[in-house]
Amino acid sequence: MILIVVKQRIRAKFADDWLTLVEPFTTGSRAEPGCISFDWYRSSEDPQLWVLVEAYADAAAGQAHVESDHFKAATQSLPGWLAAAPEIIHVDGRSEGWTGMAEI
Repeated sequence: MILIVVKQRIRAKFADDWLTLVEPFTTGSRAEPGCISFDWYRSSEDPQLWVLVEAYADAAAGQAHVESDHFKAATQSLPGWLAAAPEIIHVDGRSEGWTGMAEI
């Protein structure tokens, strides 16, 4: 499984409309066969900070994602919306997707 977490600082004038701006990217990504999760979260402390958490079944699914038309379109639009370069964590590990939490 590939797990990716991306912190994105958005220009103030776009922060409130972020989910609408990235909707084609989000919808396209969620429809990919190897996409397990693709979810946006807004910081409660910084309204300009949005975090994307993505999970893909394997490296091939992750590669298909970055080669998709919606990814390429997003990479063209994002620089105009972002206030800074995104920060990313990328983990390639073992997992079968979502499972129950044993501790609860």
